[in-house]
Amino acid sequence: MGGGGQLTEPGEPGGGRDGGVYTWEEVQSHSSRNDQWLVIDRKVYNITQWAKRHPGGFRVISHYAGEDATEAFTAFHPDLTFVRKFLKPLLIGELAATEPSQDRNKNAAIIRDFHSLRAQALAWLMIWLWGTNWILTSLCAVMLATAQSQAGWLQHDFGHLSVFKKSRWNHLLHKFIIGHLKGASANWWNHRHFQHHAKPNIFRKDPDVNMLSVFVVGTTQPVEYGIKKIKHMPYNHQHQYFFLVGPPLLIPVFFHIQIMHTMISRHDWVDLVWSMSYYLRYFSCYIPLYGLFGSLALISFVRFLESHWFVWVTQMNHLPMDIDHEKHQDWLTMQLQATCNIEQSFFNDWFSGHLNFQIEHHLFPTMPRHNYHLVAPQVRALCEKHGIPYQMKTLRQGLVDIVKSLKNSGDLWLDAYLHK
Repeated sequence: MGGGGQLTEPGEPGGGRDGGVYTWEEVQSHSSRNDQWLVIDRKVYNITQWAKRHPGGFRVISHYAGEDATEAFTAFHPDLTFVRKFLKPLLIGELAATEPSQDRNKNAAIIRDFHSLRAQALAWLMIWLWGTNWILTSLCAVMLATAQSQAGWLQHDFGHLSVFKKSRWNHLLHKFIIGHLKGASANWWNHRHFQHHAKPNIFRKDPDVNMLSVFVVGTTQPVEYGIKKIKHMPYNHQHQYFFLVGPPLLIPVFFHIQIMHTMISRHDWVDLVWSMSYYLRYFSCYIPLYGLFGSLALISFVRFLESHWFVWVTQMNHLPMDIDHEKHQDWLTMQLQATCNIEQSFFNDWFSGHLNFQIEHHLFPTMPRHNYHLVAPQVRALCEKHGIPYQMKTLRQGLVDIVKSLKNSGDLWLDAYLHK
């Protein structure tokens, strides 16, 4: 099978062609001082003349004449891409397909395991050098926060039973996504969210407008607090401290405490197991990279980013709208007074999980999100027929109105507090 003597003469680098096929016996026959071949990654090289110019010395490379030098070549040269350029003119062929990659009595299993060890060592070195630096960690946090936010919209779909026809499948996937992928509780979410849908923006019935005296909202509550001289916070500045205690703290602090308290106090062990599976998976992945403290800091920052996303999206549809005590209105009127839409675009749909169609979602809470835009014209026509305002805003206006509504409510409180 060989043909080595036909392709090159001893001491002639390159030999003119690089298509030869050789056996180990032929390679091993070229191991004298004036005739030297070696093998690297199954490629056969004639180094007879070039060995004298070898930067590492003639003797070092000559020790591998007639042998497989792959391991030594890899171990001694940090920049393999650069060094391989010098090998190209020396290439005369390759080992026959029937020949093993290792010569003589070298143990193939040991070589494979060493390759694996070296790859692992290089991988950990890359992680140590670049994997946990500030830039990549920040990028990691942004990507995780994006994934968490989008998982939040997805669990919302399953929670509303709007994906599968069978409720059982919706419930199962809801628990998996909100529990295992987000670390929260399906039952906690159902308890809060269904009340919100049943009586949106109605005090004592919608948990989302229970601000725990941190904020006063709407036009009724601020006046009531002002008349009663209730001043748990400087509400006339709530549009300013909102940026400090609203978006930054809702998910990482308030929701986290509430979720854990709800699961434990109600003995909701199934949801607790789902939730703990998320944290077990997270810390198993990140403690080897960041340590315990670093992993806690990373997840806190991810929740911080996610919380901003969640608060701004969910509040722009409701907070600037009518917030009051129970009025016992019909379904359409009640939902339209408490909700508004954000104009449709590819980004707005993705950014809000299609909750930019908040009106349609509240009127038809089990409707799949991809159908909102289909029913919207009919809903708008019905509202026009009965003189019910159908509010549509730009994304920018929706976000600005959150702060404006807080300022307006704070001003109403201050006026009532000082003058009534």
